[in-house]
Amino acid sequence: MKTEKQQSVAAAAFAKKWEGRGYEKGESQIFWTELLTEVMGVEDPSQFIQFEQQALLDHTSFIDGMIPSTHVMIEQKSLGKDLRQAIRQSDGSLLTPFQQAQRYSAALPYSQRPRWIVTCNFAEFDVYDMENPKGEPSRILLKDLEKEYYRLQFLVDQQGVHLQREMEVSMKAGEIVGKLYDALVSQYDLDDPLSLRYLNILCVRLVFCLYAEDAGVFGKHDMFMTTSHSLTPTSCAWLWCSSSRCSTPL
Repeated sequence: MKTEKQQSVAAAAFAKKWEGRGYEKGESQIFWTELLTEVMGVEDPSQFIQFEQQALLDHTSFIDGMIPSTHVMIEQKSLGKDLRQAIRQSDGSLLTPFQQAQRYSAALPYSQRPRWIVTCNFAEFDVYDMENPKGEPSRILLKDLEKEYYRLQFLVDQQGVHLQREMEVSMKAGEIVGKLYDALVSQYDLDDPLSLRYLNILCVRLVFCLYAEDAGVFGKHDMFMTTSHSLTPTSCAWLWCSSSRCSTPL
């Protein structure tokens, strides 16, 4: 299992290596194998991802990539291809890469259908969550992978592992809130119920920020923590007291 620092360094090297290159027919499998092993830490890609799996439509087609354990389907295109533009298929129909993957998905047994569909052109990853098939995809750029590699974690995280991580995060969050409350309570009037209420509100809001950062809501990895570290003691005090009823004068 790679550390976050190791993944970030590996993602930067991977992005640099694949910058400005990528041919669907000749390099797709190499690209995904290297991404999974070098960045995501997969030890045995031959047992993890399946390439060119048959999809029986009116004719036999082939799925570029399938990851059965995490229910991911990959539709790969060459560098420079527009992932939102329809492409003429061998049967004459016009389909976007996502629609092409949807057609493959519909031809699979229900248990093999993907939760996630990824369309990729070597420079861009469009990620579709099939829990919301009509929603807009999340786009991840190869050039940003050094900082946004964690957004591809769904490729390797099985549901059970993900739920276990959420439980661990919740337990740690509870411990952090307890320490945070103890550190701040001395600055509040313990005899004033309204003052303590504002302290509780502040702690809850900080917890929301921590969960939002963990879920990637802020758009950039570690954005909340980075901003917090840049605050001076005076600005921190202003933040706490402006959002609560702090009894300690500035």
